[in-house]
Amino acid sequence: MTRRARRTHSPAFKAKVALAALKGEKTLAELAQHYDVHPNQITAWKAQLAEGAAGVFGSGPSGSPGAPAVDLKVLHAKIGELTLENDFLSGALSKAGLLSAKR
Repeated sequence: MTRRARRTHSPAFKAKVALAALKGEKTLAELAQHYDVHPNQITAWKAQLAEGAAGVFGSGPSGSPGAPAVDLKVLHAKIGELTLENDFLSGALSKAGLLSAKR
């Protein structure tokens, strides 16, 4: 028996299959045959959907809970550092005659 090439499924497809499994109108075997997916994969998607469903009804208007807070001071410092590097390098290249026109 030959092995099938690895397939990637879209998140919309996974959600559709997991929701169908949660409804319970068909058995896992029937869903697996209908969607041409292994029953173990449907079970895994169903578990992922059940775990992530609480995040849909999360508290407050905040973004994703795993997103780190942005530190503006660090970002401004990095911008200043990179600007200084660019100015230094463009000056050095123009003195060496390698940079003919500035931007």
